Amino acid sequence: MTKAPWNSKELTVGQLSERSGVAVSALHFYESKGLINSRRTAGNQRRYTRDTLRRVAFVRLAQRIGIPLKTIADALAQLPEERTPTRDDWARLSATWHNELEDRILQLQRLRDDLTDCIGCGCLSLDRCALANPHDRLGDDGPGARRIDTRLKFCAAG
Repeated sequence: MTKAPWNSKELTVGQLSERSGVAVSALHFYESKGLINSRRTAGNQRRYTRDTLRRVAFVRLAQRIGIPLKTIADALAQLPEERTPTRDDWARLSATWHNELEDRILQLQRLRDDLTDCIGCGCLSLDRCALANPHDRLGDDGPGARRIDTRLKFCAAG
């Protein structure tokens, strides 16, 4: 792979892939979802501005902590297209997810602490279920694991 000069304003998809550590197919997918943008050359080749490296890093980090792609796309839509996002831009975006992440951390801690106990699935298949969930009370609240908060945005498919 030809390394892009340090002062190059644009990267090919291969250079972006190499620099970001993200597969070319994933970059094409991100572009189809509006997470990143490219321009096309006269030969119909993609060219990405250097700030796309930051956008890709942001997408990967957000995905790693469980944020759905739709939510990531909405956040990235708030960034300027004409200039490289600043530290303040990134801080503003990440701050919008702070409370949701705190809720997810609490949910995961509760799951960790109760993992060997009943999670409220309503199965009544374990001897303990009759004690933790007598008469399948939690089943009245709906299907699935009722002691896990299924309303969090992060649980939705990305």
